[in-house]
Amino acid sequence: MTPNHTAHRSSPATARVAVVTGGSRGIGRAVSGRLARDGLAVVVNYAHDASAAEETVSAITTAGGRAIGVPADVADEDAVAALFDRTEREFGGVDVVVNCAGRLALSPIADLDLEVLDALHRTNIRGAFVTAQQAARRLRAGGSFVGFSTSVVGTRFPAYGAYAASKAAVESLTLILARELRGRDITVNTVAPGPTATDLFFEGKTDQEIDRLAKTPPLERLGTPEDIAQVVAFLAGPAGRWVNGQVLRANGGMV
Repeated sequence: MTPNHTAHRSSPATARVAVVTGGSRGIGRAVSGRLARDGLAVVVNYAHDASAAEETVSAITTAGGRAIGVPADVADEDAVAALFDRTEREFGGVDVVVNCAGRLALSPIADLDLEVLDALHRTNIRGAFVTAQQAARRLRAGGSFVGFSTSVVGTRFPAYGAYAASKAAVESLTLILARELRGRDITVNTVAPGPTATDLFFEGKTDQEIDRLAKTPPLERLGTPEDIAQVVAFLAGPAGRWVNGQVLRANGGMV
């Protein structure tokens, strides 16, 4: 079975439906699994790694949930529109959109290759905008949009200039979208994780750097993808309906 193949059980038309971009790995995979456990049908979006998407879909369906994998580059407006079209055909509508897709590039500002900057911002800013645009057009009443930023917007660690700049843009986009959707009963928030134990976080870091970052929060550990998925589930679920237009820094107490 390819991840683009339907893999879900029949469900009532009233079931809630989530689209999770970048949903096949890391935090996105944890979010996909958690929302599925909460009873949502989940569309696991991925860019290139079909095998990771298949693993995520299989884990959900084996546990009795409903999921399909759908490829799309989040910065491609036609591909993202097709992603939402497929979601509506398969499950009848869209209630939750979680934009986990993102890139990370670390470099001092003086040394960063501008082609790397363009690629990072294409995914992190344009991709966030395209996904938010489709969410604004498609989400049903009672729905939620959850974007992803980073706590580095506040901590301002060296070498994170390009990444933090892209995520600061996401925060502004999210807060404005929340106000633009006035009257539609749709919440819009952003989660800003601190250091979280994912492949993306570990890439290119020494053991000493990882240990230092793990000790930065007062809780003195790295976050886990499941920690962040819990926050997303709260914002997307009934308990989070009064939280709107906010950036929630899930980082163990970092400033």
